[in-house]
Amino acid sequence: MPRLLLRDEHWSKLREILLHKSIYNKRDLRMIVEGMLYRMRTECLWRDSPKAFGNWNTVYKRFNAWSASGKWLTVFKTLVVEPNMEWVFIDGSYTKAHQHSTAQHSAGAASGSDEAIGKSRAGNTSKIHLVVDAHGLPIEFEITDGQINDCTQAPALISKLPAAETIVADKGYDSEKIREQVGQQGAKAVIPRKRNSVKGSADLDKGLYRNRHLVENASARPKRYWQTKVTTQTPSWS
Repeated sequence: MPRLLLRDEHWSKLREILLHKSIYNKRDLRMIVEGMLYRMRTECLWRDSPKAFGNWNTVYKRFNAWSASGKWLTVFKTLVVEPNMEWVFIDGSYTKAHQHSTAQHSAGAASGSDEAIGKSRAGNTSKIHLVVDAHGLPIEFEITDGQINDCTQAPALISKLPAAETIVADKGYDSEKIREQVGQQGAKAVIPRKRNSVKGSADLDKGLYRNRHLVENASARPKRYWQTKVTTQTPSWS
């Protein structure tokens, strides 16, 4: 029996969410989900998944179908319950694409659709633009090509955070336009200015800025999962 990744208490909650999202409650539902997680965690080919999870092709097709229909994204949104918006942290993090991937397409993708893979210094990469709350729990994210600058993606993320009281980010988000947007939403921006800035960072709340490791820690979790290196549409926080 392969190692399962979901505890019984976690599965009981996830099962209710899946059923609510019109996923049929078949007897093998848990093992199908466990098979998806196992494959992402261990890097194995779909066809090499342990037989305990059922037919590998069934697991593969359901994963693709649920991803394409947005059900996994809906599960993520459902799990965001009453986030602590006193402090909100934003960061962009690279994730390496599969070594056989090509820019704009995931490895072996047959659809030809954009898979958010682009050229950056690290080669073929995607970038996860992530927002976490004061507890370090993910509340919003966007997936882009690896070469996309953090500043260009920040306005879209910030617009989804009308309840945020303070928004914390690193120097990559040093932009007066971003600071103005944060202020217009009634929040405070804690963003250090770049070294060549005339204004400097004397007014930076350094104590609060040190907590930025919360978003860095959260960004590291999906990288444990192989699927984020192959197709970056549905990162898996665990």
